[in-house]
Amino acid sequence: MSLLLDQTVEKSVDHQDPQSQYGRGLVPDSSRASRPRSFAVADFPVPTGREEEWRFTPVDRLGNVLSNEPSDDRDGDVAVDYDVQHADQAGVSIATLAPGQAPRGTALIPEDRGAAVASEQTGDALHLSIAANAELAEPVRLNVHGNGAGRRSNAHYVLQAGANSRGMVIVNHTGSSDHTGNLEAIVGDGAHLTVVTLQQWENDAIHLGQHEAKVGRDATYKHIAITLGGGIVRMNSNVSYDSSGGEATLLGVYFADAGQHLEHRSFVDHNVPNSTSLVTYKGALQGDTAHTVWVGDVLIRKEASDIETYELNRNLILTDGARADSVPNLEIETGEIKGAGHASSTGRFDDEQLFYLMSRGMDEKNARRLVVRGFFADIIAKIGVPEVQEALMEAIDDELTLTMGTSAA
Repeated sequence: MSLLLDQTVEKSVDHQDPQSQYGRGLVPDSSRASRPRSFAVADFPVPTGREEEWRFTPVDRLGNVLSNEPSDDRDGDVAVDYDVQHADQAGVSIATLAPGQAPRGTALIPEDRGAAVASEQTGDALHLSIAANAELAEPVRLNVHGNGAGRRSNAHYVLQAGANSRGMVIVNHTGSSDHTGNLEAIVGDGAHLTVVTLQQWENDAIHLGQHEAKVGRDATYKHIAITLGGGIVRMNSNVSYDSSGGEATLLGVYFADAGQHLEHRSFVDHNVPNSTSLVTYKGALQGDTAHTVWVGDVLIRKEASDIETYELNRNLILTDGARADSVPNLEIETGEIKGAGHASSTGRFDDEQLFYLMSRGMDEKNARRLVVRGFFADIIAKIGVPEVQEALMEAIDDELTLTMGTSAA
């Protein structure tokens, strides 16, 4: 019998897809694990918004991005440009994978219509491989730039970290497009892989994404989602384990302005013993109709003894008219665990902090800026890449300038 905390997860019928690991009787009919997964778009009806997994999302604005359409590439004018940097260093190789060509599909099986569209409509997936025992001197960067609002684009990336390798991949989204994008990470035994995904789209962009990792024995996986741009961004960041001893850390930072909908969902599937996970997402909101959503699911299966997990979400509302939804879900099927917990909160400025700073001569605008910086500081420090951390703080300052004025020298 499973123990459910925060009874907000859906009860759905398992879809018997021969390509789906969840359709071959490998998991019990538990709330989160039984969610349908399939490579076929036809297996996912267009959502109405009444479905549990879509109830927070403005599905009435997703008609184009959920249509099963190829990328809107024209002669000499592609919908999205892709540029890979620092892939020429030792231990890195770049290739492509056709649908069904291993290791494509090893970690990721689509769990919603957007991911299925991205899978079906991407002919050749980018395959970025880090050789066993390689240690990358600098991150590999994948720049994704949309060339027009409303133009459909699809993508699928396969990241493979060989045994005992160490590396980082940074995926940066800019420009504008109606984009569906999948990313799967295969983390070999003893490997350390960090994936940083930046959503810095223009405010008329729409982005649906599923990022999925399979973590090997004694391997370490870190996924960092930073979302500042886009009209609608909805990302699923999922992890499962290939063997015991794996560690997964999922971090997220988001800042929503007026009219933006930024939605982050995570699923940690503790399917083996002796694995650990830490999920930490923080967001700030300002402006009328700014909306953020965080849904964190953790499943501890019967066989997953001696695991440890914790998930945390914090939201800071800066102005009236903004809304943050936060839903942590923890499902436990065994009592033989080291620890499991979650926490969630949404609130406004700490008036006492603001008063303390202003009483020492700081003006209100910069006092508020300092409070917001302090709110994000601990999670940004965990990124571990100074240039990314500095750029992120600058971007947050730019967001704050919209309502707080220019920072003082």
